[in-house]
Amino acid sequence: MNSAGARSAEGLSARAQVQWSVRWENQLQLADHAELAEFFRKSYGPTGAFNAQPFEGNRSWAGARPEVRVIGHDDRGVAAHVGLLRRFIKIGGVELLVAELGLYAVRPDLEGLGISHSMRVMYPVLQELGVPFGFGTVRPALEKHLTRLVERHGLATLMSGIRVRSTHPDVYPNLSPIRIEDVVVVVFPVGCSISEWPAGTLIDRNGPEL
Repeated sequence: MNSAGARSAEGLSARAQVQWSVRWENQLQLADHAELAEFFRKSYGPTGAFNAQPFEGNRSWAGARPEVRVIGHDDRGVAAHVGLLRRFIKIGGVELLVAELGLYAVRPDLEGLGISHSMRVMYPVLQELGVPFGFGTVRPALEKHLTRLVERHGLATLMSGIRVRSTHPDVYPNLSPIRIEDVVVVVFPVGCSISEWPAGTLIDRNGPEL
């Protein structure tokens, strides 16, 4: 019991010491990209070597490159990250401007930090950009996790039964350049209410995911 209490206190202390910053992509220097690339390799590596592969060298993005990043730092370096990219998607023939959110990661020792913390920092950016919605996709296996972190707090709405058509970030001779995935769609209402989200079961991303 004492050790569990100590871990809890350490976790609360660590969360309190994370400092959040908003960085536009052209503000990042080579050292920033190198630090983020190492952070992503360590964060995504435990889920499979393939997931860490895009971040070899100093590459700090996987598919599309973000415009804006929310980065949490503590005394050990990068603690958490979420990226943003404005783009038009198409749902049931309706073109819609969204701020796609992706490249979310938390350092393994701070997994309790939660996406809700970084989203609270990102929300003013979404409002400043004047987008109607924030948009993201996650694997079905993460639906319960995201429900607990964002939907129950009123930050977002999760939608299942939707396919998303995207491109691969690179073209391969033995692979179709297009991929269609059954994913959970996460929608963050910003300038519009969730009732204004277009109906449809297929979303065209028209590019690689963030």
